[in-house]
Amino acid sequence: MSESQRWFLLAVLASAGLLLYLLAPVLTPFLAAAVLAYIGDPLVDRLEARKLSRTLSVVAVFLVLSLSVLLLLLILVPMLEQQVTLLITKLPHYLRWLQETALPRLGERLGFDGPLLDLAALQESLREQWQQAGGAVKGAVGVLSRSGLTLLAMVANLLLIPVVTFYMLRDWDLLVERVHELIPRRYEEAVARLARSSDEVMGAFLRGQLTVMLALGILYSVGLSIVGLELALLIGMLAGVVSFVPYLGFIVGIVVAGIAALMQFQELLPLLYVAVVFGVGQMVEGMVLTPLLVGEKIGLHPVAVIFAVLAGGQLFGFFGILLALPVAAVVMVLLRYTHERYVGSRLYTNTAECE
Repeated sequence: MSESQRWFLLAVLASAGLLLYLLAPVLTPFLAAAVLAYIGDPLVDRLEARKLSRTLSVVAVFLVLSLSVLLLLLILVPMLEQQVTLLITKLPHYLRWLQETALPRLGERLGFDGPLLDLAALQESLREQWQQAGGAVKGAVGVLSRSGLTLLAMVANLLLIPVVTFYMLRDWDLLVERVHELIPRRYEEAVARLARSSDEVMGAFLRGQLTVMLALGILYSVGLSIVGLELALLIGMLAGVVSFVPYLGFIVGIVVAGIAALMQFQELLPLLYVAVVFGVGQMVEGMVLTPLLVGEKIGLHPVAVIFAVLAGGQLFGFFGILLALPVAAVVMVLLRYTHERYVGSRLYTNTAECE
């Protein structure tokens, strides 16, 4: 590749990044549709292998995906809303118990005479923050209700996702073939190898890891419900969502569930039950869910995952969060390929100049 070609490629990449940044709000429904189409395409290919036409296969998979998402929303959203309402209702009681019982006992054990924490000031601060948040939400709702075009655009974006998903599912193989035709023949083998590796990594994330997150959320929620925790669904789903980072779901879940159990039961024995629930969940994830649904390790370090999500959200908002993990997976594949090329290059292996 000549110097001018390298500068041209760099300019193209910079222009594409700037265009993504400017069009991020518009591209969000298209990216969501692309993710759904990517998840559903292997199912369509399997149905095609059973002598079903592409169109009928797409319709079948599209209906299954749509009904699954709709059913998930209809079941989870009202239940999570009830849990949040319960948390808001119980919060003053929890703070009172913390102020009158838990902190004085802890202070006695540690030998402190004064209060460990000014809960009155904390409660007042929470009340102020809640009022400000409520006012901001009311203001945002008011703006949306007054701005018909903004509300219409939000509804249109939501309705656009299933439409774009259907057409992407139908033409996915054609799109891949068109992109493959544009690859220069001298780079075809290397690009095809990188594409296969990227597909394996992204497939592990988008198909396997999402299923693992949902399964862990359900497992934790059911286990905490058996323990008798009132906020079982909220805490279980929180632990499941953050479990895309190894061990983070376990740590966050057991800490939050332990605090909630201590405040609700005001005894130490339920903490053991909570530990058993998350211990079983961690064993099921490591021995069953991850090997079965994700397969081999995808090679993304937990710190890289956290940085990718935070950086994507900072640069592109919600669009960046959706794009963060797939981009990080592809970047890791490219870095591994670059490392292999470097280790096999003369720059690395030739020691004659140093002697």
